[in-house]
Amino acid sequence: MQTYTLRQLVLYFLKLGATGFGGPVALVGYIHRDLVEERKWITEEEYKEGLTLAQLAPGPLAAQLGIYLGFIHFGILGATLSGLAFVLPSFIMVVGLGMAYKMFNGLPWMQAVFYGVGAAVIGIIVMSSYKLTTKSIGKFSFDSFKQKWLLWVFYITTLVVTFYSQSEVLWLFVGAGLLYMFLNAPPAWAKKNTANSILLATGIGFWDYKPKTLEQMALFFAKAGAFVFGSGLAIIPFLHSAVTEYHWIDERTFLDAVAVAMITPGPVVITVGFIGYLAGGFPGACVAALATFLPCYFLTIIPAPYFKKYAKNASIKAFVDGITAAVIGALTGSVVIIAINTFTRNHSVVVDIPSVIIAIITVLALLYIKKIEEPYIIAAAAIVGLVLKSAF
Repeated sequence: MQTYTLRQLVLYFLKLGATGFGGPVALVGYIHRDLVEERKWITEEEYKEGLTLAQLAPGPLAAQLGIYLGFIHFGILGATLSGLAFVLPSFIMVVGLGMAYKMFNGLPWMQAVFYGVGAAVIGIIVMSSYKLTTKSIGKFSFDSFKQKWLLWVFYITTLVVTFYSQSEVLWLFVGAGLLYMFLNAPPAWAKKNTANSILLATGIGFWDYKPKTLEQMALFFAKAGAFVFGSGLAIIPFLHSAVTEYHWIDERTFLDAVAVAMITPGPVVITVGFIGYLAGGFPGACVAALATFLPCYFLTIIPAPYFKKYAKNASIKAFVDGITAAVIGALTGSVVIIAINTFTRNHSVVVDIPSVIIAIITVLALLYIKKIEEPYIIAAAAIVGLVLKSAF
């Protein structure tokens, strides 16, 4: 029987959403420390069940875990309020940053700040894609290639396809999941029958939107939210289509949007709110956030009552393994595209050396300075950008 109230749980997630830096891995660690070890509101078994569901189903890891923990003792109301409390602080922050971005982006100091920040974000994404690859598929070793060769095929295939098509390939992800499931852990039915998304503020675009754009955004962000497995950064290859297909924002602004997610607390996926604001004002931010998080919400509360029974199903795990390998391959492919566009001036063959150096230093810092957090790197890169643009 729970020893805490719904109000206490909601206030906890509100505080975590407002102060929790470090990305999904750090956030789920904070939840374990605070709710399992210190306050003992959640048992170890309940936490592990929630974490497993969050890893198996699409959705941002930390947000989904928070929704599940709200559900187990307080039902749908607990899941809804916990999820809202966790996401709301960072959503308000990115909308505020979007307003400032629209107002001040033409000023030299703002451009200088994001010049350094954009390069640092490349380094952060490179490291994140590397960690996701080694954690979800395996190390870059002969034994890993030999034992998990099909997952590596999915990974390389989606990497190449994403790089050349510069768009999301949803059918490829689903196909990888289904193929891996049928080859490694076919469901019972398959064994038996194998054949068979009045306020108007000047200069910040608060209500600057088009109804058709909102419709496109709803479908686009819903699709993106339905294929985010494990880490918020896995959504990047999908969101990059906002640049290449829909042209809502340009390449530099896309990097700035990722940077905004890095410097704000809460789930990294909240960057959709920033992109939504730039593309469709405050209505766009709301549509983007709702469309992204609703799949996560429903894919948590719907299976939650039955999860204990089916969590260890080999077919489900095999499907997730296949689709995860494909998604991470797409993430790596998108990193290559973004890096090329960032490190060349106006898409020419001239390489922007300072940007390359900032990105390399970022990777080295994340590799060798164990406890450094991304917001500190972003702040340092912003200062470097100001200095470089002031000097030249």
